[in-house]
Amino acid sequence: MELRQLYYFVKVANREHVTRAAEELHVAQSAVSRQIHQLEEELGVKLFVQKGRNLQLTPVGQLFRKRAETIIGDLERAVVEIHEFMDPEHGEIRLGFPHSLGIHLIPKVVAMFRRAHPNVRFRFKQGMYPSLIKDVIKGEVDLAFISPLPEKVEHICGDVVLTEKLFAILPPGHPLSDETSIELSQLKDESFVLFRDGYSLRPIVWDACLKAGFTPQIAFEGEETDTIRGLVAAGMGVSLLPEMALFQIGPFQPAKVEISSPEVSRTIGLIHRSNEKLPLVAKVFHQYLLDYFSDSLSGSK
Repeated sequence: MELRQLYYFVKVANREHVTRAAEELHVAQSAVSRQIHQLEEELGVKLFVQKGRNLQLTPVGQLFRKRAETIIGDLERAVVEIHEFMDPEHGEIRLGFPHSLGIHLIPKVVAMFRRAHPNVRFRFKQGMYPSLIKDVIKGEVDLAFISPLPEKVEHICGDVVLTEKLFAILPPGHPLSDETSIELSQLKDESFVLFRDGYSLRPIVWDACLKAGFTPQIAFEGEETDTIRGLVAAGMGVSLLPEMALFQIGPFQPAKVEISSPEVSRTIGLIHRSNEKLPLVAKVFHQYLLDYFSDSLSGSK
């Protein structure tokens, strides 16, 4: 069975006439009739019956048309995807990231990139640390921001692009809320609002508290930075969040205080599959991100 036979068959099925199908295909009528006849012989069924001057699909012909149209549609989409893959000014970039980066960083870098590449589309996928690694390995996303950068994970490679300080966040009116900076040990008697297990920020905060000489007392657990921030603002406890998770305005916000000791930070990595090439459009975006963070780092010195 040849792809040409499927094209001819679908065209005749839609036009219900060999001559009109041949005119659209810009081939001889005899060529169309011959391909349809060969297709019917190979399948061992009649796909059309004569009805006046037109052709009508048989029941099995109707069934076969659905499959043929699916095959042709998939092939046409594959051709489009290949062209997009090779064109840095078009196509789609599939980007994964944790929720904490979706508040400020992702909108900022995507908006800046699209000013220079307005025809590029993005498909976003938020996730936790393990799911982001899995999404990259399975090819669900081309690139993913992740914290921290995974070490020695098969089929994964990447770079640390950013190191970000964590700040203490306190309820408004807390005795320490007006301080310029505090030592983390000053919060040893406080109740903490933390991310639940599986989120990369939880062990960072937990280890920092242990380093400061105490085990944090957990009052509440959450899954999003908005939840953590809101619970702290409501007086349910204290917490630590990276600065990028604190780009919010409005009357109901926690106080943000720098931590002088111990130094608490997280690294953010940018990962992709190590065993295959990135689509060209994703490769351009990847290089843009590396340059962006390199320039940001240079500017901060």
